[in-house]
Amino acid sequence: MANGGLIGPVKSTTDSNTKVTKITASSTFNKKNCTSLTANAVLVVAGGGDSNQRGGGGAGGLRLISCVSIASPVAVTIGAGGGAANGANSVFSAPGNTITSTGGGKGGTFASSNGPPKNGAAGGSGGGGGGNITACIGAGGAGNTPPTDPSQGNAGAPGFTDQANFTNGGGGGGAGAVGVGGPSTSTGPSAGGAGVDVTPTFGDAPQPFGYIANATGRGATATGIFAGGGAGFNCANGGNSAAGGTGGGGSGICGSGQSGTANSGGGAGAGGGGAGGSGIVLVKETFRCASGVWSVNDIYDKVKNSEWITRANATINYMVVAGGGSGGATFYGGGGGAGGYRASGFGPSPLRGSALGVSAGSYTITVGAGGAASGTTQGNTGNVGNASTFSTITSAGGGFGGSSEGGGSPVGSGATCQSAGGVGGSGGGGGGSGPVPGAPRATKPGGAGNTPETDPDQGSAGGAGIANGPPGYGAGGGGGGATAAGAAAANGNGGNGGAGAPNTILGPNTTYAGGGGGGCYSGTNNGSGGAGGGGTGGTSPGGTVAAVAGTANTGGGGGGTSNGAGGAGGSGIVIVKVPAAYTVAVTPGGALSNHPDGEKLAKFTASGTLTLS
Repeated sequence: MANGGLIGPVKSTTDSNTKVTKITASSTFNKKNCTSLTANAVLVVAGGGDSNQRGGGGAGGLRLISCVSIASPVAVTIGAGGGAANGANSVFSAPGNTITSTGGGKGGTFASSNGPPKNGAAGGSGGGGGGNITACIGAGGAGNTPPTDPSQGNAGAPGFTDQANFTNGGGGGGAGAVGVGGPSTSTGPSAGGAGVDVTPTFGDAPQPFGYIANATGRGATATGIFAGGGAGFNCANGGNSAAGGTGGGGSGICGSGQSGTANSGGGAGAGGGGAGGSGIVLVKETFRCASGVWSVNDIYDKVKNSEWITRANATINYMVVAGGGSGGATFYGGGGGAGGYRASGFGPSPLRGSALGVSAGSYTITVGAGGAASGTTQGNTGNVGNASTFSTITSAGGGFGGSSEGGGSPVGSGATCQSAGGVGGSGGGGGGSGPVPGAPRATKPGGAGNTPETDPDQGSAGGAGIANGPPGYGAGGGGGGATAAGAAAANGNGGNGGAGAPNTILGPNTTYAGGGGGGCYSGTNNGSGGAGGGGTGGTSPGGTVAAVAGTANTGGGGGGTSNGAGGAGGSGIVIVKVPAAYTVAVTPGGALSNHPDGEKLAKFTASGTLTLS
């Protein structure tokens, strides 16, 4: 049937349509070019606040406004999550209807000696207060600052002290509830405040809510809940964790507090190493287009989504490897976990997924960077690698190598905590500990691999670090690899990194995604990197052997160290194998070649675009 001179599916003149637009980066929003039937609903969530050594970060402000009159174009600012600061504001700048949500408040910190602890900062939701082993506690930051109606958030909770051994920060406030106060015992929770469920307005999945539900290490993020507060710090009895608020709030973990979930506005969990989650904007429109005529915008959208005409799909194989995590720092740092490995058609058969059926068009390719080298300060963990993506396939960055606690300080003296390895595509190795007066410190486990879960698995767990008293020394565990877990440290020896996966998608048999080796004190007992680009661990004294970075474009984890900075993670890689009948083009970042079987190969060592026709 003809539709205004354009041939295509019949266009109804009576049916209304609802569209939800997700905006996860600052850009411009253009409303649907049709007559609106009902008022628009707009959700604006700001970036979550960073945590501190004790208090959890406050969630970004959340404002859900109906009856918003908008005219294209509308400038949209998405607030970044706070890194050592409050989160940034998110703004929907409709003329005469500007909606601003305020970034979440930063958590309060611990004060050494007998000084007063720091209060949580005010924000969309307030940060949790710090604590001290004196009678002083830090107050939680105020929420709904500046005030809006309805309220955009809640206050953070105060910290707690038992004036003897334990200090616990308060949980950051969430959009739906205040943070949970510092516990009255050394083992109680300091949970972040809950977020707000927006599904009554925007509907259930598969609406584009913008982040992965139930991300490991965060508060439960059931689809459609945003702006949960970060949990407070609880480092008693070996490091009890506290849960982040539902809606992307990070968990509070001794030595390795978790970041808020990206595009949830969740606050960071206290304990070190985390950052607030970035914000998001959702716009709901209900509309009816005119007189059976398809707009050019409608046609463009339907063609892009293969809904206008039927197109034959190309069945292609792929390999997507994320950036590896970096190794932990001085002393006895764990090796970084390998970046997640996902492939079809080639490589070990238990790890082969199904080939993808994709239509002609352009596809954004993201090649994840490796985690940056850790700082040289004692107790610094490594850094998580970055995800790589192609079409519906996402491989998660490798987990960070755990930090360590050197000798010379009695247990419980306030020295930097050891930490477990971080979770990721493959998990980072756990940190070790050297000789200390008093009882030995606890062994710290490696981080879980295959996080978030995929089928087949995208990686393995890291190995545990070891903590020895005199006269021995501790060592870091090895980072996990694509096909094997990292080895645990033993008898002062750093754990070896887990082996990666061999793959012939390019023709030659090349191994990818090996874990980093753990650091140690002795000059000969450092852990070796796993096959597939894993970096060797470093040794002490005096930096006898420096930690080695993961190999570029393998996703290898960086080596942990015993003197100085841990090795950086290796960057990832994306390879796509396309039938010979298709025309393939790539932007800079990609290179074209042919497989020995005659099919076409697009190899991306940096982010770019793949076009099939």
